[in-house]
Amino acid sequence: MSRAEWLETMMRLLPIAGALGIITALMASSGQSQVPDAQLNPLSVQLLKQGEAALAAGNFQAADDALETALAVDPRNRQAFVTLARVASRQKLYGQAIRYTNKALLLEPNDVNALAVQGEALVDMGAGPRAQQTLAKVRQLCGANACPQATQLATAIARGPSVAATTPRSAPATKTN
Repeated sequence: MSRAEWLETMMRLLPIAGALGIITALMASSGQSQVPDAQLNPLSVQLLKQGEAALAAGNFQAADDALETALAVDPRNRQAFVTLARVASRQKLYGQAIRYTNKALLLEPNDVNALAVQGEALVDMGAGPRAQQTLAKVRQLCGANACPQATQLATAIARGPSVAATTPRSAPATKTN
């Protein structure tokens, strides 16, 4: 093989070998940075606790800020979504509460806490039949044991909606000339 043939072969194979090397390096480095789903970032857990404390104190803005930051740190923090749903429910933002519980349920479809919070928001919105379906699912997940989430949701269903009962629809005003 002459020098010219050798150079031509190298020029053809070098880009392929370089691309394979880069792909191998990227695949190896991405595997090292992954964390098991069961492990949450400790900062996210700490921010979740701060958010729960702020919610208990009635400071909804601080709770919202801490919980949103917890989710920015670790978007797999399912409990942060559930607690954000509780914050939204306490502010009577039931649609937002349902959206947060849906995000939690995407991470774990059988999260009894998320289902219970969602059911309570549905009740408060006046969506009783959907809340009954949610209660049935919670009872199914709890099994023979009566869990507090099922009892709490059943009590909320028995109490009835807060929004539908407090916001009566009035007839629209008509303009007369």
